[in-house]
Amino acid sequence: MSLKMGLVLAFVLTVGWFAPRAGDRSIQTVERAAARLAKRKLLAILFVGLAALVTRLALLAVLPVPVPAIHDEYSYLLAADTFAHGRLTNPPHSMWVFFDTFHVLQHPTYASKYLPGPGAVLALGQLLGHPWIGSLLGVAAMCMAMTWMLQGWVPAPWAVLGGVLVLLRVGLFNYWMDGYFVASLPAIGGALALGAFPRLIKFARTGDALAMGVGAALLACSRPVEGLIFCAPLGVGLALELLGRRKISFEVAVKYLLMPLLITPTATLLFLAYYNWRVTKNAFLFPYVLYHREYLNYPVFVWQRLNPPLHYDNPQFEALFNAWQHAQYSLSWGDLVRRSWATCLGWWYVYVGPILTVPLLTLPYMLKSSRTRFLLAQFLTCAMGLLCVVWFLPHYAAPLASTWFVLLIFAMRHLRRVRLWGRPVGIYWTRVVVLLALAWVVVLAGRAARNSAVGFNVYRANIAKQLNSLPDKHLVLVHYSPDHNIHREWVYNAADIDGAKVVWAREIPGLDLAPLLGYFKDRKVWIVQADTLPPKIEPYRKQDQP
Repeated sequence: MSLKMGLVLAFVLTVGWFAPRAGDRSIQTVERAAARLAKRKLLAILFVGLAALVTRLALLAVLPVPVPAIHDEYSYLLAADTFAHGRLTNPPHSMWVFFDTFHVLQHPTYASKYLPGPGAVLALGQLLGHPWIGSLLGVAAMCMAMTWMLQGWVPAPWAVLGGVLVLLRVGLFNYWMDGYFVASLPAIGGALALGAFPRLIKFARTGDALAMGVGAALLACSRPVEGLIFCAPLGVGLALELLGRRKISFEVAVKYLLMPLLITPTATLLFLAYYNWRVTKNAFLFPYVLYHREYLNYPVFVWQRLNPPLHYDNPQFEALFNAWQHAQYSLSWGDLVRRSWATCLGWWYVYVGPILTVPLLTLPYMLKSSRTRFLLAQFLTCAMGLLCVVWFLPHYAAPLASTWFVLLIFAMRHLRRVRLWGRPVGIYWTRVVVLLALAWVVVLAGRAARNSAVGFNVYRANIAKQLNSLPDKHLVLVHYSPDHNIHREWVYNAADIDGAKVVWAREIPGLDLAPLLGYFKDRKVWIVQADTLPPKIEPYRKQDQP
């Protein structure tokens, strides 16, 4: 900790001890207004969603519409473009070897390897004007779903506070909003499933069973493995509560709860089978599984064995799958421990951070509640499941975000009641946590305004924009240097490659370009030196071929 941070912390602690009611009058005014809003539950939900939309749109001046950069994002955008044109997949291209790229199937059809849920959200955005609109609406819907979920677990004012903290922590200045992963979709699924749980136990209503079923369906079409791990403890807990304690009869549970709960997930599974059949020609073979068989040949779970490496037509695949990936994801015990620790840190950095760690000091007191113990058990079960996966990104835990925010609000409520030697320091610290969360967003906005760095993705987007403004159609050959950074990939195309105004193709050493140039003989051909700074594009000459 730096001296400056230490002095700030010392000041905050001193104020909290000697003046725990500092700013009480102004803060109470805000709290009373929030409490009045919270009593109107539907309005409170809409308010949080609208706050997400308005806040992010207001930040466009310092944080413009994001440009995709990560391999996965382009794959999701391919799915979006496919769906927006009324198709589930695309026919394979005869020149596919030049278009082959990460996380995209080329055979038996040309499609994203990912499940269709995130792509469908981005397709909605594309139909509304830009795929990012889908990400924007998804995060707003996530904040609303989280608020609804919290209303089932805690008093209404605390639910509104939780919805605001969701927005501040994972809704703004986060790749959930400023990217094309659509991590908000499984988070919505988790929120609907977890929010329906206490309502079903208390009221046993058909509508809540439908909500849980919709949540499970969203998880099935976005993150099915994590969703299954997330929902399994909820199913066990629900059965024990409703049937084990004889709250309702078995016949009533089946007719009014189980059937409504299963109808949407069942329909979703049937659709996924059809989707698989269209993409992979096998109803039981997911595109993700097929891609990993054909391209990675690398274990998904830690107990699986490492297979011999595959070999590829282009050096970029060799560099990512046979060099970088095997170096990053060794299956030794030491690397397993290292990755598990990195997974925990990555999750903490995205969902918690230093500010929201403070309320967790009340965890020992929270364990006295059976509801808290159940949520902790579910949380730890899901965490162990995530640690069993060889690789991890924080949005893999998106379904678990709902459990975390319920636990956070439980902790905040306990913290608010803390008194030391008669001093209401707990009230002070809950307010400090909220104010610091707000202040942190302001800090991040300032950083975004000062950030002038231009990444390869912006150069690529500018070149695409330049070519789209010219007449005729274009073919861009991408040339990489031997020390190319494999995380800076340029070769991604639209769903309809032949109909696209700009087509990106991979220059592969030793592979004759004549068939590709002959196929696109009606296009203006360019070559881009992707690894120069800035990247250089110029008309292609036949002598440029290696």
